[in-house]
Amino acid sequence: MTLLLSLAVLALLDSTSIGTLFVPVLLLLRPGRLSAAPLVGYLATIAVFYLALGFVIALGAGPLLEGVASSLGETGYWLELAAGVLLFGLSFRLDPKRRPDDSQQQGRKWTERVHKAASSPRSLVVLALTAGLLEAATMFPYLGAIALLAGTGYSLATTAAVLAGYCLVMVLPALALLVLRRTLSDRVTPLLTRVNGWFAKHAVGATGWILGIVGFFLAADAVTQLGLLNFD
Repeated sequence: MTLLLSLAVLALLDSTSIGTLFVPVLLLLRPGRLSAAPLVGYLATIAVFYLALGFVIALGAGPLLEGVASSLGETGYWLELAAGVLLFGLSFRLDPKRRPDDSQQQGRKWTERVHKAASSPRSLVVLALTAGLLEAATMFPYLGAIALLAGTGYSLATTAAVLAGYCLVMVLPALALLVLRRTLSDRVTPLLTRVNGWFAKHAVGATGWILGIVGFFLAADAVTQLGLLNFD
């Protein structure tokens, strides 16, 4: 249960990325009658991309990490603890306030991409794949989730099922906003505008607190495995 809760939190953290929330919000803010199909197709594409990439990584990383864990034994969990603490400490050096111009520039680029792709379902699929590829190098929550899964000894089928659940949770916030936009119409526009404004200011600097949260979960898992809080 603790593992599933950790994975759910990491998936919700992944749901706040540019590809999984900022782009959907831009699509929801487009004027005129909202059609759900383009956004659902976009989210399905990015979820399948994450699932496929995650399964490939887990396929290679799982046996590797299991081998390392078996050879290092307890030392492996101490290394995991050190990595978690390092990521958590590094997060404090990535202050979002230091890079406001970078965030605004990135926000403008993505807004232009969305406006160009919004009128074509095929272009939205390409946009989803582009977002996934560009974020692949910084998908720290997802990589953290795969690292946690690799230590469980789950079968490939179970790992794929868990990753599918992760990807579903990852797109749930965007789907929830879609439902609100369809049911409440323009009354939800102020909320979408605030979300859009937050991304425009903090998209780049958000990497810091993402690293901090991933570091916390890795350290917490290592502490649990090492029994450091077991005083029996």
